[in-house]
Amino acid sequence: MKLGVIISQTNSETVWNAFRLANFSIKQGDTVTIFLIGEGVEYEASSTEKYNIQEQTTEFLKSDNAKILACGTCLKSRNQAATNTCPISSMKDLHEIIQKCDKILTF
Repeated sequence: MKLGVIISQTNSETVWNAFRLANFSIKQGDTVTIFLIGEGVEYEASSTEKYNIQEQTTEFLKSDNAKILACGTCLKSRNQAATNTCPISSMKDLHEIIQKCDKILTF
């Protein structure tokens, strides 16, 4: 299955659970694309000892079936540069995810 996950917030437990689900899905043989939008582009700053988002992100990006994209406009509005774990993307890419994925989940 192709799974699209849209993260639009920075609540550490919610983002952590989104990545946990993404990692579990990959282990089940799925392809997962995460799109960060709005506050979601700041997700890395939400990592805590209890909800270690960075650990989940590292695990996620080890797979060839995993991809993270981030809204370029949202990054720019926060004066945030693109990174490997938050690469710049566009609404065109989000639209493509929606078209091509079997399921879309929002967090």
